[in-house]
Amino acid sequence: MKTLTLVIGAVYGVLSVILGAFGAHAFKKILSTERLESFETGVRYQMYAAFFLLFVGYILKFETKSENWISWLMILGALLFSFSIYLLAFQDYWGTNLKFLGPITPIGGLLMIVSWVMLIFYFVKAKL
Repeated sequence: MKTLTLVIGAVYGVLSVILGAFGAHAFKKILSTERLESFETGVRYQMYAAFFLLFVGYILKFETKSENWISWLMILGALLFSFSIYLLAFQDYWGTNLKFLGPITPIGGLLMIVSWVMLIFYFVKAKL
């Protein structure tokens, strides 16, 4: 689990940089200001998740289910949160209605929040 957490953290990081660059340059020409701002929010939170995963990948031993869940919740939460935002940002450009993805974004955000709260409990319990 440690290796998976670190690899996904690094993948999220590199994708954030790549998508951020596209957002700053190529997507600026095809997305409205409002959609571009949403896209950038997805990129920003994906990078936060990347840092989080790299951090917990180094500090956790992944010996308990709760330690594994800290990682899994962030991995899944960032995927749902950021990628639903990316798809929603492009729905006008693609001429499709992806509004059904709207409820996915807050579910992803909630999973990320739960992951952070579990990390807080880990710190309190470990008395670091």
